[in-house]
Amino acid sequence: MTSPVRPSTGALRPLGLHDVTIDGGFWGERQALNAAATIPHVEAWLERLGWTGNFDAAVEGRLPADRAGREFSDSEIYKLLEGMAWEIGRTGSVGLEARFTALAARVSAAQEPDGYLNTMFGRPGQKPRYSDLQWGHELYCFGHLIQAGVARARTHGHDAFVETVVRAADHVCEQFGPDGDQRVCGHPEIEVALAELARVTGERRYLDQARAFVERRGHGVLGDIELGTAYFQDDVPVRETEVFAGHAVRALYLAAGAVDVALETGDDELLAAVAAATTRTLARRTYLTGGMGAHHEGESFGVDFELPPDRSYSETCAGIASVMLNHRLLLATGEARYADAVERTLFNVVATSPAADGRGFYYTNTLHQRVPGKEVVPDEVSPRASSSLRAPFFAVSCCPTNLTRTFASLGAYVATASDDGVQLQQYAPGAVRASLPAGPVELAVRTAYPADGRIEVEVVQAPVGAWDLTLRVPAWAVGATVAVDDGAPAPADPGYVTVAGPGAGGVVVLDLPMAPRWTFPDPRIDAVRGQVAVERGPIVMALESVDLESVDLDSVGLGADVGAVRVRTDVAPRVHDGRVQVPVTVVEVADGDWPYGQAAGPAAGQERCVDLVEYHAWAERGPSTMRVWMPVR
Repeated sequence: MTSPVRPSTGALRPLGLHDVTIDGGFWGERQALNAAATIPHVEAWLERLGWTGNFDAAVEGRLPADRAGREFSDSEIYKLLEGMAWEIGRTGSVGLEARFTALAARVSAAQEPDGYLNTMFGRPGQKPRYSDLQWGHELYCFGHLIQAGVARARTHGHDAFVETVVRAADHVCEQFGPDGDQRVCGHPEIEVALAELARVTGERRYLDQARAFVERRGHGVLGDIELGTAYFQDDVPVRETEVFAGHAVRALYLAAGAVDVALETGDDELLAAVAAATTRTLARRTYLTGGMGAHHEGESFGVDFELPPDRSYSETCAGIASVMLNHRLLLATGEARYADAVERTLFNVVATSPAADGRGFYYTNTLHQRVPGKEVVPDEVSPRASSSLRAPFFAVSCCPTNLTRTFASLGAYVATASDDGVQLQQYAPGAVRASLPAGPVELAVRTAYPADGRIEVEVVQAPVGAWDLTLRVPAWAVGATVAVDDGAPAPADPGYVTVAGPGAGGVVVLDLPMAPRWTFPDPRIDAVRGQVAVERGPIVMALESVDLESVDLDSVGLGADVGAVRVRTDVAPRVHDGRVQVPVTVVEVADGDWPYGQAAGPAAGQERCVDLVEYHAWAERGPSTMRVWMPVR
């Protein structure tokens, strides 16, 4: 099964890259861009910065003098290898296969006889192995190495690189097993990797080690730090966690690993605890975009309803981790809300990070840009993660490499299967194939989603026996309808709509309402009280200063400033010439010596309709200001 996640049990089973083909459309275009631009771009930067060369330096005895990058830079090469492996599995690219093999060989050459593999620790002149589990990221790096090996094993089979990975995993189990080091890594990641390797190899020891790491977390084994033990989830045991806190990526990776462990060990209590924490986090600590992480300090969650749009961190990697977690919970429970969370985050965080050319990236994803971003130098590393304009690479470049593996494996999130039938979870044009007890099924999906809400599913091959076709109706899609063949449309409530699977040639059509809509925040989110956002289908919209240039704001001396705009919600947003528009006016506020005690003046000038931009496409037209949440007049 060519899928990043393959649980042995659960409500649904995933369909992998050989079962699902995305053919163009929103996600197909991004997969093609990832293959043609992003993977080579990332590959070249890792080489140029010397992060790949660290493995050569290890072999040639040039460490630590010639080591480049942060302590976790090895992991970036591993994530790239994973992305390459999924892309090779998706397309069979001969050229990419040759590059993968060459890069994997350089990595494997640096492995030590006992399986240890890291360019930062353990050699003369370097710190000893595992001497800095708080910050050293050794097990984190092993985790990404193992995930790359899982991708290779599932798309190619057991080769020399997979053997390297197995030796590394064996080393981890020997070092941190029942009679070994009882600590954990400051950055979770090894848990999901070991659980998945256990699924690939059938070796129980990897699952047992993953479970041990999950159970050890939350008991203070790492010691305290200035940011507190919650930073790396060492303050509360996983099964007692009520809501995610601390570093967002760490928390979400750990939760994903806990779901894997719970499913493979039959631990319903652990699964229920993670599901409950996820539900509370989605309800109280998640941005409209699906982004997670409200604090720049510690790249962490805030407390409940602390979601400031202008200070949102919403790291791209946290979005990817959220997709990983919610997809696992979808497979475990079969509940549509997790697929809804995957969709929201994919369209509004993951798709937002890369530039239109695939060679620039956002690390953080703000929801309110108060000053225009600065033009980036296309040939320089950005030292800062904060949003300005998409940068070609960062001093910490976890997000670009994470994107390569996510886009390459997107097909695995599209559909699932059960003994009863096939479920379409995400919508993209292409083909879906599944083997059911009743026989093989093949579907052809035709849609322009999310530009259009019509999803047409034709049954190319139907099983001999009875089967069901299930389509997800997003929570926002009130008023959706479904029709089978030439039958009359019937209401399809949010959640899932299931129809008896038609025979070959049968067609099922799901129509989702795509009119733009006002979205109001929970009143407990102080930072956006009195403001409103616009969504169209799964897409969050934004007001960008570029689109205010046609509005006469000069009369109030504010120029094209998104801070001057007020909207009224008694008129619905509209679509005009393919663009979502909202009615706006501006307010005038006089400058003074003190920023308090003065109310905003009345709206100035004539009301105008202004275009909104899809949030994932903002800042593609040069430096600008932007806001998702707009004040109501």
